[in-house]
Amino acid sequence: MTGLKTNERPGTKAVLRHSRMSASKARQVLDLIRNEEVGRAAELLRTTERSAAAVIGGVLASAVANAVHNDGQDPEDLYVSACFADEGATLKRWRPRARGRATRIRKRSCHITVIVSRLPDERLARRRAQRDAMGGGRSRRVAESRRRADLSGRLSRRRAAQEQVAEEAAAAEAAAEAAVAEEAEAAEAAAKAGTSSSAAADGDVGATDETADEVGAAAEPGTIETSTPAEDEDEEEGK
Repeated sequence: MTGLKTNERPGTKAVLRHSRMSASKARQVLDLIRNEEVGRAAELLRTTERSAAAVIGGVLASAVANAVHNDGQDPEDLYVSACFADEGATLKRWRPRARGRATRIRKRSCHITVIVSRLPDERLARRRAQRDAMGGGRSRRVAESRRRADLSGRLSRRRAAQEQVAEEAAAAEAAAEAAVAEEAEAAEAAAKAGTSSSAAADGDVGATDETADEVGAAAEPGTIETSTPAEDEDEEEGK
C-alpha cells in the first residue's frame, strides 16, 4: 500500500522550486529538523554549518508564516511534520579535456518542501507540564536570587554605614591630635618667650652693675683729698 501523496499530507506547506543545489545535500539538512518543533528546528538550522541550512531556514519561516496567516495557527504549537527534497532540472555544461575531448558537468537543482502541523494534544499537554515545572523552578530561582540581592544590599548598606562611622571616628581622632599638637606648640612658644624675657632682664641688671663699676673706677684716680689747717701748717714747717 502506497503512503500519503505530497498533496494529501496534513498541515501547511511551503515549497522552494529550482534551488541551485543537489537534492542529496538538502536531504542531509532536512533530516535534522524532521519531527522537531519549529523553535528547535530554527535553532538547529542557525547552528548548522552548511549552505543548505540558510535556504531551508527561509522555507521553514515561510511555512510558519503561511500557517499563522492563512490557517490561524499558533506558532508555538507547530512542528515540522514532513520535509523532503525532490530532484529538479539538471543543467548540462561541458568542460574541455585533453586530446580534444570534453567532460560533462551536471548542475543539479531540487525542489524543497517543508510542511508544518499542529502538535498532538498529548504532546502539547506534556510540554505545558514541563513548562509549568520549569516555570515553578524559575520562579523559585528568581525569588531566591531576589532574596540574595536584598540580603547583599542590606549587608552592603551596613558595611557602608560601618565604614562611614569608622571614617568619622578617624577624622575626630585626627582633629583631636591636631588640637593637642597646636596646644603643645603654643605652650612651647610661650615658654620660649618667657625664657627670652628673663634673659633680657638679667642682661639689663648686669649692664647696670657694670656701669656702676665703671663709674667707681673712674672716680678713684681723681679723688680730691681735703686737708685740715693743722696739716697745712705742719707741711710748711717741714719745708
